[in-house]
Amino acid sequence: MAKSSVTCLNFQKRWILLLLAIFSISTGIAFIMRAAFDPCDFHSRSVEEVMVSIPERRGPEKNSGFLDFMKSKLILLVSHELSLSGGPLLLMELAFLLRNGGAQVVWITNQNPAEPNEVVYSLEHRMLDRGVQVIPAKGPEALETALNANLVILNTAVAGKWLDAVFKEGVSRVLPKVLWWIHEMRGHYFKLEYVKHLPFVAGAMIDSHTTAEYWRNRTEQRLGIKMPQNYVVHLGNSKDLMEAAEDSVARRVLREHVRGSLGVRNEDLLFAIINSVSRGKGQDLFLQSFYESLQIIQEQKLQVPSMHAVIVGSDMKAQPKFEKQLHDFVVEKKIQDQVHFVNKSLTVAPYLAAIDVLVQNSQARGECFGRITIEAMAFQLPVLGTAAGGTTEIVVNGSTGLLHPAGKEGVIPLAKNIVKLATHVERRFTMGKKGFERVKERFMEHHMAERIAKVLKEVLKKSGTSAHSFKY
Repeated sequence: MAKSSVTCLNFQKRWILLLLAIFSISTGIAFIMRAAFDPCDFHSRSVEEVMVSIPERRGPEKNSGFLDFMKSKLILLVSHELSLSGGPLLLMELAFLLRNGGAQVVWITNQNPAEPNEVVYSLEHRMLDRGVQVIPAKGPEALETALNANLVILNTAVAGKWLDAVFKEGVSRVLPKVLWWIHEMRGHYFKLEYVKHLPFVAGAMIDSHTTAEYWRNRTEQRLGIKMPQNYVVHLGNSKDLMEAAEDSVARRVLREHVRGSLGVRNEDLLFAIINSVSRGKGQDLFLQSFYESLQIIQEQKLQVPSMHAVIVGSDMKAQPKFEKQLHDFVVEKKIQDQVHFVNKSLTVAPYLAAIDVLVQNSQARGECFGRITIEAMAFQLPVLGTAAGGTTEIVVNGSTGLLHPAGKEGVIPLAKNIVKLATHVERRFTMGKKGFERVKERFMEHHMAERIAKVLKEVLKKSGTSAHSFKY
């Protein structure tokens, strides 16, 4: 069986507390890591418990001022679920930005688990601690809040089902002040039951130009409906993530301990793919490319450090057949000592600090945006990505990374790109530096806040509620 590691980082209490506080809600690639710990031993308490018990690193909150015009306005946020996946966490970030701007924010989760859920409990209390009110998805309170709100933000296409469930035949009363935030690229979201009200809302906010164009074409061709006014808003890295990325001491500590837990030396080259394990994320094709790169290096007798591949995001319960396929491939090719599987993790920062190159290998239409890409660039990592989706708007091919085709035809090009970066250390460093500069120029939290502020101003003006505020 391929080497499997649930990372156990025995480093100082100071770094553990700092990093958990920073990354408990900051990433779009956040997963649950069932590893548990006390300050020096990851084997006593669950991460969900730690999320509740460790206070956030607060200090005076500095607001860029872009959202100050939202002061006293009532904003209703509707998420299809509350989980540690990218969409809900991104909406939570917006909730906190709006709170910092003085808005009154109410949260609704349309689909909650039938049984008590630690993650939902933890995230709800995190919002309550930050002044975000959480109310039931259905009933008089939800209806009244939506009617009184200055703005209703629906998160993801699936959240559209909430409109009919709450308003029934009176849905037209709220549509003029709905902003729909869309993150999806997969075809199964294009169902009329989800998006039939889309043409009548105030606007649609989408994470990339590629996704926006795809939605415009798909809704018109497949569903016979037109998109509302589209607003493309690229995402940005949080201040906390950037602070950690720029802390050379923290990065060095994390690098040493992650590599030590994997059995990887400091001088070895580490290529990683950090996504939930699924066929759409392309871990199988990445492993094929990694194997082919080793063959190229051997055939051409190239001098490179020992190379390793890390797959962060394993979950045998969620994807047993696909996971087995990955492990079987590694055993078949006899590369067990060079491939490492790490279970789903709540925090990605330790792995970004530890690796040398990020591989973003999402297939088909690619990622809507792919936040892990800008997070990696913040850590000055070059990115090897598929030439699809939002990745093409983040990675500058040949400058901040290298792009390859999606699908099987991308296996050999990705392998060759792995070899290019393995054999040219200066190229890796230069690309990483340029990626960091690109992040600082356009993918920071204040950039995202400014872009969102422009959208909110226009939508509020269009809906005719810009001059109103709501008092509890």
